[in-house]
Amino acid sequence: MQERAASTRQAVLEGAAASFEKFGYGTASLSTIIAHAGVSKGAMYFHFSSKEDLAQAVIDAQLAMAASASAIVIEQTPKALDALILVSKELGRQLQTESIARGGMRLTLESAIVDSPNAQAFEDWIGKMGDLAARAQAEGDILDGMDALTLGRYIVASFTGVQTVSEMLTGRADLQQRLTEMWQMLLPAVVPRRRLPRVMAVAEDALIDWSDR
Repeated sequence: MQERAASTRQAVLEGAAASFEKFGYGTASLSTIIAHAGVSKGAMYFHFSSKEDLAQAVIDAQLAMAASASAIVIEQTPKALDALILVSKELGRQLQTESIARGGMRLTLESAIVDSPNAQAFEDWIGKMGDLAARAQAEGDILDGMDALTLGRYIVASFTGVQTVSEMLTGRADLQQRLTEMWQMLLPAVVPRRRLPRVMAVAEDALIDWSDR
């Protein structure tokens, strides 16, 4: 019974994510969510009390998915700057393949205004990228005069803009290439010249799928 309930909850979450991705929070309705999820109204209400509750659950699931994958990338990547690059590629892969990632991202961007609780997600993301940048600086892969937190903020802003434009133009089909271009533009400005060939190779390498690590 517990396994079945967990499966039903996941189906509702994925249906809600697909609905929010397509319609946005304001236009998505409980009937469209139920249709996408393929469950009964009673099953949906057993797990979630309202559309607002569902939206927050999708955002939370997306943040948990991103945090889990980022932790694996960081743990398995010795160099901090390499991890920065690979985290961005993994988050891009999630947006290309996972409905919860896409629905959660749209909801977060729609609600990311001053005083919104979900705006904190961006502050946390910036902080984590800043911490990685500081580590990379200590390892000699980032120029000494660079402010690590500023770099973290710039990476988050760049990723957010790149994925948004990719979504609008190609439905994110070209997102990995656009992320590679983002790093090709950014790295020469922040990496010591002697370290640049190795780091550029990481940015230009084939995508690693961290989902089964």
